[in-house]
This record gives sequence, C-alpha cells and structure tokens, in this order.
Amino acid sequence: MRVDKADVADMLRELAELTIVEEGDPQSFRVRAYESARHAVEAYGGELVDLSAAALQKVPGIGKSTAAKIRELVEQGRVAKLDELREKHPPGVLALLRLPGVGPKAVARLRAELGVHGPDELRAAIARHALRDLKGFGPKSEEKLARALERLGGEGERRTPISVALPLAVRICARLSAVPGVERAAYCGSLRRFSETVGDLDIVAATEDGAPVMQEALSMPIVDRVLSRGDTRASFVTRAGLQVDLRVVAPHQIGAAMLYFTGSKGHNIKLRQRAIDRGWTLNEYALADAATGDVVASRSEADIYEALGLSFIHPAQREDAGEIELAEKGNLPRVVSSESLIGDFHVHTSLSGDARSSLEEIVSAARARGYRVLAITDHAEGLPANGVGADALRAQRDQIRALQRELGDAMTLLWGVELNIGPHGELDYDAELRSELDFGLASIHDHFDLDEARQTARVVKAMEDPAVKMIGHLSARMIGARPPVPLDVPAVLAAAERTGTALEINGGLPRLDVSVDVLRRARDRGVRFVLTSDAHKDVELGRIEYAALNATRAWVDPDRIVNTWERSRLEAWARSKSAP
Repeated sequence: MRVDKADVADMLRELAELTIVEEGDPQSFRVRAYESARHAVEAYGGELVDLSAAALQKVPGIGKSTAAKIRELVEQGRVAKLDELREKHPPGVLALLRLPGVGPKAVARLRAELGVHGPDELRAAIARHALRDLKGFGPKSEEKLARALERLGGEGERRTPISVALPLAVRICARLSAVPGVERAAYCGSLRRFSETVGDLDIVAATEDGAPVMQEALSMPIVDRVLSRGDTRASFVTRAGLQVDLRVVAPHQIGAAMLYFTGSKGHNIKLRQRAIDRGWTLNEYALADAATGDVVASRSEADIYEALGLSFIHPAQREDAGEIELAEKGNLPRVVSSESLIGDFHVHTSLSGDARSSLEEIVSAARARGYRVLAITDHAEGLPANGVGADALRAQRDQIRALQRELGDAMTLLWGVELNIGPHGELDYDAELRSELDFGLASIHDHFDLDEARQTARVVKAMEDPAVKMIGHLSARMIGARPPVPLDVPAVLAAAERTGTALEINGGLPRLDVSVDVLRRARDRGVRFVLTSDAHKDVELGRIEYAALNATRAWVDPDRIVNTWERSRLEAWARSKSAP
C-alpha cells in the first residue's frame, strides 16, 4: 500500500473526529494535537512520508506520539489506535456529530440512553418522540433534527456533499494518473457536471492494461471495502461512505467514455437520438456507423459533438435544459472562465481568527494569479472569536497602504471588511468607520432560525447601507449540513437591483452560495454578481474557479460578473455601487 501526504492528513482528521467522540470534548489536548499535526502536514512543502519519526518531530506542530502514528501508517498501512477508535465508534456516530446542534455529549447521551448509533436510529427515535424527555433535547430539538435528517436523505438515497466528493475524486484521479501506462484518469458523473451533491463517483481511466490500475485503486488507504473487481471495472466504498465505480477503457475511447459517464441521462438520450438519425450508434466506446461498425469519433468529446452537428457543450451545462438545441444553433451560453477574472473581493488574512495566511502571503498569491484588484475583507468585530476590532482594522489599513506603495500600479489593494448582518439588519462598527472603507461586504453568520419575512428584511436593510457593496453567501447555507435561511428571493433580487448591491457567488465548496437556483431566477434581472474565493489561506484563492463553474452551470453571462470588467470600471464600482 502506497501512502501519501493526503492519506496522512486523512488519518489525522479521522483521529481528531473520533477522539472528540471518545473524550466528549472538541478542545481536548489530543484533539488539538491531531488537528495541529494535520495543519502541519497540509502546509508542509514536500512529501513527508519518507521522513523518519525523528525528522517528523522537527516539523512544527507534529509531536512524538503523532510522528509515531504517521510512521505506523506509512510502514504498516494502518494505525492501531485508529482501528481501536473505529471499532468503538462506527461511521454512523460521526454522522450524528455532524448534525447541527449535536455535540459529543449529546451523541453520548443518545447512544447510552436511547441506543442511537446513527442517522437511521435517530429517525426512528424522533418518530416515536423519544427525544422529548431526554436531557438537553426537547420538542424543538426534535423538529430541527428531523429537518436536518431530511436533508441527509433516507436509506438508499443519501448523497455526499461536493465539498467531500470533489477533493476525494481529485486524489483518486491523481493516484491513477501516476500508474505507468495510464494516459488519463478523470472523474465523470454528476460531480463533473458540478452538482452540489453526488450519489457516487464515476472514474474513467485510459490505458491499454487495466490490471495495474485496479491494483492501485483497490489498495488505496481510502478504500473501506471492495464490492466488485474485474479486468476493466471495479466498485468500492471509501471510508467516507462514498461508492466509487471505476472503468478502464483504451486510450482511443476516452472521449466517448467521458461523454457517456458524465451524463446527464436526458442529455445522453438526445445525443444518442441524433446519432441514430444519422445511421450511427453512440455508447461508452465510440460514435460509430451502425451498419459497418466503423468509428466516426471516440478520442475526444469535442470530436463527437462536432460529428453530431453541435458545438462543444461544457460538462456543467449538460442537464437537458435546452443546451443541445442551443448548441445546434451555435447559441450556447458563454462559459465563465476563472482566467477572465481580474480580482477577488472576499479574502481573509490571519487578522481574522479563523484564517492562516498573512496579508503579505495573500497579496503574493494574488499577484501570482495575475490579479489587478484585491479586496482584503477580514471578519468584522461582531463575529465571536474571529472578528477584528475597530483599532486593529484601522491598523491594517496602514499596512495595506504601505503595501500599495510598494506595488505601485501592479495591483490595487482595497481595505475592506466582511460585516455581520444582525437580526434586524444592523451592521458592525459605526457609520463613520464604515464610510472610510474602500470596500464592504455583509453576510449572515447567525440567527439562522428567523422566519422568511425577518430574514428578508435584515438582508434588504443591509443592502441599503452605502458601505455594503456586496452581500456574501446570501443564504448562509452549508451544503449537506445547514439549510439555507428562508428568503423572499424576488424581494431580495428587487432590492439588489434598486440599491446596486451585488450578490456574491462564493467558491467555497461547502457554500457555493448563491445557489444555481437563485442564479437562474436572477438571469433576467439587472443584478450584478461577484465571483469570490472566500479564502482563509493563500492556497484557497483558487476556489474562485468553483465559483466560475457554478456561474457556468446557471448560464450566467460573464458580462453580469463584476470581476470580469476592465480595471477602471471595476475599481469605480468597488468604491461606489452606483458606478456603471
């Protein structure tokens, strides 16, 4: 079994989660030690699996005990302490811990007093109202948990959030791509179409010899159990509970395979009908002549679309929503490219309590991406533990101004902040300080249980403040974990038009907010959008690419996106939302 840095980080993350359950305290010494070590592993510049235990202990954040566990994983492919914790606390227990409002002590009480060890048993307990008399719970808790469980889906229909599925798919494809003889490995299915949740992962690998691919895939540390294995296909379940279906095809078939396994079902049906109309067949191996079997196209998706009389359709737009008819006419919605973005307007530095990169590191990373404009937007003072007081914020302004003098015309730095929208629409700081800011965005971070009228009113009031140029992650949702706050979407969109306030398309995978549904409802209105990374460390600036994919999936025209504008227009808008 070959272990890499990502496997080590996975091991430490799982140890931290299970230790929270074991000790009933998310702030215990062991939990903090595992989390500190995980951050150290992720930040380490090289591949640390070749380091000795002594060398590992020289990496800041990795102690003697943790170093020993890392070596144990590398040398034996498993960690005895982790196996012990897995035996005591099955996956369903961690699923309970991830429910909003359920902490380790509540999980312990559910297990001890009601025999609840997972979501299905919790559903049954709620159905018989067993939580109402349980200490720390009650009727309202039952209602909230029932809604949370509904979002998880029932048995056989559970879906995995994209924030879990995408990094896992990328890792699997990277491992398979490194196998000698593999020309390409790619994820397909609903994940490639950038769906918010997925039922399983579809992976396709192109090689003449499938045996080494199968060997590598099924020996990865992420594999929990193997469901089936053959020469060209296999299925397995990961430790995260996600099923992976792997197919191996010949290199000249990779285009047809990726098209077929990406879907969607309705999109593929229409493509196959176009093939039939031309006397051809279309499957996962090729577009071919039905009579002779001669291959018309197979190596690339673009070749297949062209042969069928269509312009290339981006995977995120393949939802059978009229895209094939538009492709036939050459009128497809334009793809939003992250390369067209000249700046980011939601970025945190280590001044925010939950961020890790310094101002200088963030600016350096933004310059490396070719940005011309960057807004620094640390958390405002009202956010517990992570917020920035007025004096510290003004001190940061001086740092930003000094950096600006060094940068000259290469990049415009904007001194901004992410304001908190209070339950009545109130904002942080006084009006005088807010008026001094170069850029302000406002977001909901609390009071998620207000009704639709009050949630809508607080957002609209925030939009009316002249300091607020943009509303961040509008619905405050966390995909698969926290539902969107209820909003009167037409009223919010009308207020955004009236006040000139832009809506953020947040590239953080747990958020992807505003959602595709809201984006589609806003297409025919004069609402502006801003793609952002919401980065909390320098390597996260790349998350803006996910925001671009979300915009592409919703058919948002790039002209509606503020950070595709030319620099002078963009800077004018950033300082005055009434600018054109």
